[in-house]
Amino acid sequence: MPTNPEIRNGLFAAMAAYGLWGFLPLYFQFLGDLPPLVILAHRIVWSVPTALILIIAAGKRGDVANLFRNPRLMFTLFASSIAIAANWTIYIWAVTNHRVLEGSLGYYINPLIVFLFAALFFGERFRPLQIVAVGIAALGVLNQTLVVGQFPWVSLSLAISFAIYGAIRKTTAVDSRVGFGMEALWLAPAALLYLTLFLPAGTSAFGSGEPNLIALLVLAGPLTATPLILFAMGARRLKLSTIGILQFIAPSVQFVIGIAMGENFTPGHAVTFALIWIGVITFTLAGRQAPARIRTAD
Repeated sequence: MPTNPEIRNGLFAAMAAYGLWGFLPLYFQFLGDLPPLVILAHRIVWSVPTALILIIAAGKRGDVANLFRNPRLMFTLFASSIAIAANWTIYIWAVTNHRVLEGSLGYYINPLIVFLFAALFFGERFRPLQIVAVGIAALGVLNQTLVVGQFPWVSLSLAISFAIYGAIRKTTAVDSRVGFGMEALWLAPAALLYLTLFLPAGTSAFGSGEPNLIALLVLAGPLTATPLILFAMGARRLKLSTIGILQFIAPSVQFVIGIAMGENFTPGHAVTFALIWIGVITFTLAGRQAPARIRTAD
């Protein structure tokens, strides 16, 4: 357990975020047959008041005013909002189309992309065994394509979009609640326009209109805000490679949920997941090894 309070708080925040994301497929199942874009729009719209409440409660209104005076920071948060919106869209589509296992695989693949970003953009260096571990996991992706016969576009899209989001938020010096609020504000106009003017024929913004369903849709705000804010807190305090390893909490929970829901899981799928799990374990163990000592003259 880290002794530095900042690192320790970041570790707890990131672990809580990934735990909440792990159980998110169950929430989407309760929404029934609502189209993915309707669910996405509600996540965005109800995130705005949620973020505002959190900002006011934390006394961060001054940070919001400063944010609007910083065009560069505003543009950066616009970029991160596009990345997370893409990730949400793909994931909601996957879950509502009974492809939770593909979503799970995407978040297992994500550290491969995080590893690449960490090396290319953040100057992080890894031991040879960690590079081998990434190669083993990459074989899992190749197996999914060649043996299972299904290019994992859902999985790769989820991995890349979330890695981009994580990299942007790591380098964005803004309070996590304020940053999330600005991301939601960037996306909210398009979400509101969709819910009011561009819904498919025969589709209602609140589905059947039952009180339970309306309450679940409003709950999308807190369920979206809480893990994202916790993630941003962790990302600012931890190395990108550490974030990549912690992310395996969420897909592990999703994997169990997908199996419990009876999704197709063939021997080919088993090989894919086994290779990726071996890579993950190897990468983690290699990262815990003490660095080699440098010999000095007597």
